[in-house]
Amino acid sequence: MFTLSEENYLKAIYHLESDSKKGISTNAIAKSLETKASSVTDMVKKLSEKKVVLYKKYQGVTLTAFGKKTAANIVRKHRLWEVFLVERLNFSWDEVHEVAEQLEHIKSPKLINQLDALLGFPTHDPHGDPIPDKDGNVNTLDKILLSTLNKNESGVCVGVNDSSSEFLRFLDKKKITLGKKIIVLEKEDFDDSLFIEIDGEKLSISKKIASNLYIKK
Repeated sequence: MFTLSEENYLKAIYHLESDSKKGISTNAIAKSLETKASSVTDMVKKLSEKKVVLYKKYQGVTLTAFGKKTAANIVRKHRLWEVFLVERLNFSWDEVHEVAEQLEHIKSPKLINQLDALLGFPTHDPHGDPIPDKDGNVNTLDKILLSTLNKNESGVCVGVNDSSSEFLRFLDKKKITLGKKIIVLEKEDFDDSLFIEIDGEKLSISKKIASNLYIKK
């Protein structure tokens, strides 16, 4: 029913909507997909005809209920494949995104439902992002950024805001992984960098790093 390009647009709008309560501008979609605003306008018209988005001038693009469910299903497939690649094929968490980008376009609902069952119905992918169920429902985790913590506060690492391969490899090098307890020992007034403790090891991290790590207190 939808082309690969149309699915990519729906997924991009879905992610942008999760961070905004307003309609999404064509410029924001263009930036997300690294394309021209004129190309976005053409695609939005096509998606409007398929009843998955609404577009109002000066108010932006929003997903319809059908559009949200369709987009959530694409995200569900992507995140389930990431779990499969890590848990069953021994991929590292920095290797799975691009492969899952290809696998998410497989159309078979039976395959995805059986994949879900095979994996034991996981609720989160290897990066800590929630996996929508087959009806598009998402159970979001109550989480905050590590950068918001103050001295002597702590929490468990539950996700990343930046899932780029470069950042994930950096975390591996520093042995910062999901499920680890992070204790803030010091917070610098000058640049908000943090001196933290993980598994008895002490290290210093920048505000940029702390702003890309989600924790649950």
